Amino acid sequence: MIRLFKSFAYAFRGLGKIFREEQNLQAHSLVAIMVIALGFIFKIQSWQWCAILICVALVILMETANSAIERLADALKPRIHESVMAAKDIMAAAVLIAALLAVAVGLIIFIPYFALI
Repeated sequence: MIRLFKSFAYAFRGLGKIFREEQNLQAHSLVAIMVIALGFIFKIQSWQWCAILICVALVILMETANSAIERLADALKPRIHESVMAAKDIMAAAVLIAALLAVAVGLIIFIPYFALI
């Protein structure tokens, strides 16, 4: 049981670290809070909540993985190494794809609500 609590402590420590140090994650989180607030304002349906929450989680997960890959790559090779730069660029592309998907889902869900105003 102690190992379980330690693993949660490590996870929360990592979460705190990336939230403090990663500006992009802070921006994604701010947008997520605004989208969740809109969900409450418009009283979106359950399936829409599921789509929004999955997209929020996906973007945050990709940003977290991106941060981990960047730190590991920087520790193993200097920034100027071609393979390190390629890995970092590819991971950044994954974050971008997740964010664009989240925007598309958000537009699909919220445009009809804004059209009613």
